[in-house]
Amino acid sequence: MSTSSPEAVKKLLENMQTDLRSLSMECKKKFPPVKEAAESGIVKIKTIAARNSDILATLKENSSEVVQPFLMGCGTKEPKITQLCLAAIQRLMSHEVVSEAAAGNIINMLWQLMENGLEELKLLQTVLVLLTTNTVVHDQVLSKAIVLCFRLHFTKDNITNNTAAATVRQVVTVVFERMVAEDERFKDIVDQPPPVQGNTNRRSVSTLRPSAKDAYMLFQDLCQLVNADAPYWLVGMTEMTRTFGLELLESVLNDFPGVFLQHQEFSFLLKERVCPLVIKLFSPNIKFRQGNSSAASPAPVEKPYFPICMRLLRVVSVLIKHFYSLLVTECEIFLSLLVKFLDGEKPQWLRAVAVESVHRLCVQPHLLRSFCLSYDMKQHSTKVFRDIVNALGSFIQSLFIVLNTGNPAATNASTGGSGAQGAAQGGPGAGGQGGSLTTQAAFEYRGTWIPLMTVSVQGSAKATYLEMLDKVEPPSIPEGYAMSVAFSALLDLVRGITSMIERELAKEEEEAAVRREANPDQNTQPEPGAHLVWEEMVSTCWCGLLAALSLLLDASTDETATESILKAELTVAALCGRLGLVTPRDAFITAICKASLPPHYALTVLSSNTANLNNKAYSIQGQSVQIISSSSESHQQVVAVGQPLSVQPQGTVVLTAKNIQCMRTLLNLAHCHGAVLGTSWQLVLATLQHLVWILGLKPGVGGALKPGRAVEGPSTVLTTAVMTDLPVIANILSRLFESSQYLDDVSLHHLINALCSLSLEAVEMAYGTNKEPSLFAVAKLLETGLVNMDRIEILWRPLTGHLLEKVCQHPNARMREWGAEAVTSLIKAGLAYKHNPPLAQNQRLQLLLLNPLKELSNVLHADIRQKQLESVLQILQSQGDSLGPGWPLVLGVIGAIRNDQGESLIRTAFQCLQLVVTDFLPTMPCACLQIVVDVAGSFGLQNQELNISLTSIGLLWNISDYFFQRGEAITQELEREEAVLQKHAQEKGEPLNRPFHPAPPFDCLWLCLYAKLGQLCVDPRPAVRKSAGQTMFSTIAAHGTLLQQSTWHIVVWKVLFHLLDCVRKSSTTADKEKIESGGGNILIHHSRDTAEKQWAETWVLTLAGVARIFNTRRYLLQQLGDFFKAWEVLLDHIQSAALSKNSEVSLAALKSFQEILQIATPVKDSAMPTDALAAMGVSPVLIDPLSAPGPGRPLLRSDSMLERLTSYNGAELQAPPPGEESALEDAALWWSAWNTWYRTGTDSTRPPSGGTGTDRPSFVPSQPFLTALVQIFPALYQHIKTGFSMEDLRKLGVILHGAVSIPISSDASPFILPSYTEAVLTSLQEAVLTALDVLQKAICVGPENLQVMYPAVFEQLLLFVEFSCKPPQYGKLETKHVANAKYNQIQLFAPAEWVALNYVPFAERSLEVVVDLYHKTACHKAVINEKVLQNIIKTLRMPLGLKYGCPSESTWKLAVSSLLKVLSTGLPVARQHASSGKFDTMWPELANAFEDFLFTKSTPPDNVSIQEFQKNEAIDVEVVQLISTEILPFAIFIPKDFVGQIMAMLNKGSIHSQSSSFTEAEVDVRMREEFSKVCFETLLQFSFSNKVSTPQEGYISRMALSVLLKRSQDVLRRYVDDERLSGRCPLPRQQVTEIIFVLKAISTLMDSLKKTQPENVDGTTWAQVIALYPTLVECITCSSSEVSSALKEAMGPFKDFMQPPVSRVQNGES
Repeated sequence: MSTSSPEAVKKLLENMQTDLRSLSMECKKKFPPVKEAAESGIVKIKTIAARNSDILATLKENSSEVVQPFLMGCGTKEPKITQLCLAAIQRLMSHEVVSEAAAGNIINMLWQLMENGLEELKLLQTVLVLLTTNTVVHDQVLSKAIVLCFRLHFTKDNITNNTAAATVRQVVTVVFERMVAEDERFKDIVDQPPPVQGNTNRRSVSTLRPSAKDAYMLFQDLCQLVNADAPYWLVGMTEMTRTFGLELLESVLNDFPGVFLQHQEFSFLLKERVCPLVIKLFSPNIKFRQGNSSAASPAPVEKPYFPICMRLLRVVSVLIKHFYSLLVTECEIFLSLLVKFLDGEKPQWLRAVAVESVHRLCVQPHLLRSFCLSYDMKQHSTKVFRDIVNALGSFIQSLFIVLNTGNPAATNASTGGSGAQGAAQGGPGAGGQGGSLTTQAAFEYRGTWIPLMTVSVQGSAKATYLEMLDKVEPPSIPEGYAMSVAFSALLDLVRGITSMIERELAKEEEEAAVRREANPDQNTQPEPGAHLVWEEMVSTCWCGLLAALSLLLDASTDETATESILKAELTVAALCGRLGLVTPRDAFITAICKASLPPHYALTVLSSNTANLNNKAYSIQGQSVQIISSSSESHQQVVAVGQPLSVQPQGTVVLTAKNIQCMRTLLNLAHCHGAVLGTSWQLVLATLQHLVWILGLKPGVGGALKPGRAVEGPSTVLTTAVMTDLPVIANILSRLFESSQYLDDVSLHHLINALCSLSLEAVEMAYGTNKEPSLFAVAKLLETGLVNMDRIEILWRPLTGHLLEKVCQHPNARMREWGAEAVTSLIKAGLAYKHNPPLAQNQRLQLLLLNPLKELSNVLHADIRQKQLESVLQILQSQGDSLGPGWPLVLGVIGAIRNDQGESLIRTAFQCLQLVVTDFLPTMPCACLQIVVDVAGSFGLQNQELNISLTSIGLLWNISDYFFQRGEAITQELEREEAVLQKHAQEKGEPLNRPFHPAPPFDCLWLCLYAKLGQLCVDPRPAVRKSAGQTMFSTIAAHGTLLQQSTWHIVVWKVLFHLLDCVRKSSTTADKEKIESGGGNILIHHSRDTAEKQWAETWVLTLAGVARIFNTRRYLLQQLGDFFKAWEVLLDHIQSAALSKNSEVSLAALKSFQEILQIATPVKDSAMPTDALAAMGVSPVLIDPLSAPGPGRPLLRSDSMLERLTSYNGAELQAPPPGEESALEDAALWWSAWNTWYRTGTDSTRPPSGGTGTDRPSFVPSQPFLTALVQIFPALYQHIKTGFSMEDLRKLGVILHGAVSIPISSDASPFILPSYTEAVLTSLQEAVLTALDVLQKAICVGPENLQVMYPAVFEQLLLFVEFSCKPPQYGKLETKHVANAKYNQIQLFAPAEWVALNYVPFAERSLEVVVDLYHKTACHKAVINEKVLQNIIKTLRMPLGLKYGCPSESTWKLAVSSLLKVLSTGLPVARQHASSGKFDTMWPELANAFEDFLFTKSTPPDNVSIQEFQKNEAIDVEVVQLISTEILPFAIFIPKDFVGQIMAMLNKGSIHSQSSSFTEAEVDVRMREEFSKVCFETLLQFSFSNKVSTPQEGYISRMALSVLLKRSQDVLRRYVDDERLSGRCPLPRQQVTEIIFVLKAISTLMDSLKKTQPENVDGTTWAQVIALYPTLVECITCSSSEVSSALKEAMGPFKDFMQPPVSRVQNGES
């Protein structure tokens, strides 16, 4: 119910009346005036109540009168009355019905009561009610009321004192509250002009409003009073205490700061009165030094007085808190003082109070910030903020140090030497042990143990001693209190500053964000002012903070305290990071790091950092403060023992629970503030690495650490406490790196760089040792990479670059292995990650990711390459389909194999390749196919694993199949790509750089394939060469149709011929050393046991392949333009192979030669003529090469091939018409082939020069080779017969002759030579004859001009005929002639290496051919002109002459029969041309031949049987018969000499006396009686022939006769003589035979003479005949009956001539 409501007023009136009635009742007896006044008062009240509507106002107006009775009542000094009156007055006051005058009266009345010491409490109550209920009391009245209260405060009564004190405080408050209310009322009115500055008159308050004036006066007097001066306004003060005054000042300042800030008069008071006062009062404290008061100066120094000092500090706190902005300079002084009070020399209580005051400041970060702005950032000012922090630090430090000195003086007498302190000083050891046993939180440092108390809730400075307003003596401070406060102050300071700055930073960022949204293009920078302050604050305080916190951290034994310290360090570090203050950030982080590690742990990163800090000693009030190094004696619970991570093995190190706690903080720091760590990542990670190492955590999959046993050294010992912690720590560690995904790019780079440099250190450390290296950094690099896949691009290069360069190439296997694990895991993860945009659309990223895979190829270590290849395999299996542009890289990796890498690597790589070829060819860009080819080729070329080489050749075949099947698609894609490349190249103005460039891209692909196979064809290993060669020729054969015509040009020149060159070169230079075995236990066949022989196989294969291609692709190749040149080159290769010293090669070369000669010239007509050779009746088998498509079958193009070609090339390919041009070109080809054949033949059959027979010739061609060589001719001849000249024929002859002359080596002879008994031709001889046969048949059907070649053919054949008797010589080679002995003897005993062939059958066959041919050609002009017949005879002379001396008996027999046949044909021709003289020279030759044969110098062999002999004789007889029938009858056409020779011969034959050397037994057989008889008859027949045409012939006959007769005469005479001498002995049989023969001849002659016309017989002949008679008569005495009977026959005819003749004939002329 309000005081002005009607009910209240009514009640008031009633009460007043009641009060007045009571008063009149009380005073009725003693004080009548009072009674009267009371009663009139009742009337007055009633009147007012009756007359006025506003009763209260009227009451107030009349209040002086209304109050009067009560005042009078008080004057009575009667307690009862006084109390009643005061109560009534209070009631009036409470209803605000007291006017100013009434109030004055009341106060005066109260003053009197006070002076009389009456109702003191009631008085105070009344004053209070008066002043609080209304504002009527002002100025002097007010001051009187206040003084009244003050005076009551100093009474003897305690209750009154205290009540008065409370009242004074309230009254003072009321005064200021009134002023505040007044200001509020007037705040809308324009302010009066401010008072003139510099006005120093204390009482110039004229500008103030009333309440303000009161307040001003009051405050000014309070200052006066405290300063012990007289008050100006509070008149009547009798006494006053400073302590109370200070309390009042403090409360005013604290409660009404606005008053002082808004009114300059008050501000002036503050500056001019309060501050000097405070400074003056402080002086005793400042000067006082504990313990040296007397010694310092003779004048006694006033001791600090606790109550005042403490109150002063409170005032200072308030001043600083509220009026800092007004009193900048003064506050600087106060703060400096405050700092000084923390000095160790000050009394303990003073230090405690000062610490509390500092704590008060520390919880006001804004204030601290202002200090920093006003002092620390000004040039010539004290660095107040820094000093405060440093003072706190050195205070804490001094606590440890002072206590530790154990100096008794340290205990101020006032502390009373409490028990606890005594114990601590008595024995630090005991205290220390106590500390380690008790669970109380405490700090312990070097034996000093300081307990930690809970002094205040965080963030509020609740002081203990600053609140002890009732204490006069300084209280005793419990041990650890000051430390605890200082500790709280430090923590609050850190917390306050950091949270303030962080709030402001956040706000600034928000505003910046808003601004950016508003105008995004504008890049606004916040004004630097705020930042500067923050940076300055941190910069100034960090050293002190760090020193203090590090010390506390080191000394802390309580987990919670440690946690708080670590949290403080962490927040500062994070703040520094945010503000970009690197040095302090690093310093704090270093501190945490050091605390995490065991004491004195050698870690370079940290020590270098602290060294920098230690060089800065912080001077605090002239006292140098070092950052204290950690103490190693702390009593901490050991939780782990492990190995330090260092190069030299050291002992073990110990980790305590605190270390683990610090480690967690470190993890927390990195986790939450990673973004601001920057370069300090290095410190953090280095420390974590060492801790992880000591704890024995080892990296597992994906880089996460797992607890693992240490590999060496005393294994890590972990307590169960830490064992349970480990997984948590490992987990936090992983989370730390996972959280790197939230870092911005720059921070991420810092993290990566730090990990890289850590890793570098680990790498350095691991050099030269096989100890387990620290894999922390590598594992964490991996982890970081894995979680940042979404922005992998920015960190990929530094990350992988480091791993590749430093880690993967490291000699330490474990280190390497992890490097590779990291790189490959990252690559796999990167490829598997769902990037945005996907990798398929972001080729650059894909290549970036794959690049390190390629780089790994440069590492030489096999284990790394193994890892690399395994991951390639995995990538192929998982991402093979989507590699796209990454294929070249992947293939590059697969193909980066070298021979020094060992089998398993190559095998793994090859698996990858196989996978690619089997599964991924269709998915990769066609441009990569060429790389696939190269890679497959490189596997073929590696020499570690033969099977892989062979399999890779198979892969090349598969690849070629793929090209073939997908030709269309590949062509299109490649051409598209080509167009793009071409465009780029043109833009750059460079030519397109691509192998085999001018060819179309698809063809280039094939060319690359062929080129690779070509390289493999010359691999050192025979198996590879063979396989590659087969594959290459098969692919060209199978898929060559796809190539464009121009490409064939490259295939021929760059692939095939290049290959041939290489093979030829390798073969000719190959090693001839015998290879013992093919590795392992593989036996090598003797035909392959040298490198040379192995290369020979390759050469054979290659040459055959190329020849086959020429054969099958002739039509295509002929359109290339330089087919002729290619043909020449091919022939050159065939020639050099044919002339190779390896029989296998040379023979195969000829097979290839045969093959290319099979090429049929294109024929337009549908009817292909049957093969020309077949037409000529040459056995096809002879020319059938090993690999020919069929016996003698010309190769026609298959239709399907043509169709495919045309469909591929578009245009219809016509076989060229057989026009002039192509015919000419063909001819050129064939002539080129002929020249090659000729050169080959010449070189291979040329006999070796020089050297005696003992030198083994370097090389003698084999029979099969020669046979093949000669067999080629017929086929070749078909193409060149039209231009075949005599010169060519001569060349041919030389070769055939040479070929036949070549002997065979004795070890091959059993396979080639027929056994001695068989007369068979070798295949070579057959071939030679076939060649001549072909030639001869061609001449036969050819034009006239060819006929001139007949003589040459004869000449050649006749040469061969001579071989029957005179085997050809091969150079100076000694050969054994088979014909000279039984064959098997040669085989067994002959030392000769070379065996000549049995030439007899060959010669005989040649002879048959000659006869045959001559039979056909005897009448040809050329044959006549070239004296062929004469040559034949001349040749036959040799076997005929040798007769029995011939190597083979058959020879001379054949010679004779041949001669007879030839002559039967030739003689008529000779006679025909007798006149021309062309045969003149032939006759003597013929005569000689007859002579040599019929009268041979050789004797028949001993074992000839009579039948044989008779057969032989019959042959002789045949010859004579020929003479008698074919020659002598035509004597007219025959030269006379020849006839003479014949006659002489017949003569000789007819007599044919044997030498006497024959034994009797042989004579009758040996005497060729039949022959003689025929001779003689012939002789006689022609002697007396009446057909003699010329005298010359008659003369010949006569001559013959006389010779015969003379001979007979001699024989007879000798017989007679011998007979006579022999007496009874019979004569030798042969002589007897001879005489009988002569006698028979004589009888024959006689018969002839009888038949002949007498005129034909010459006289001399008669004379001789008659002269015989006596001799005959003498023979009669002979004893032999045979002779007798013969004699009888001879003598009988003489009877016819006994009578004289009719006419005389003289000298044969009538």
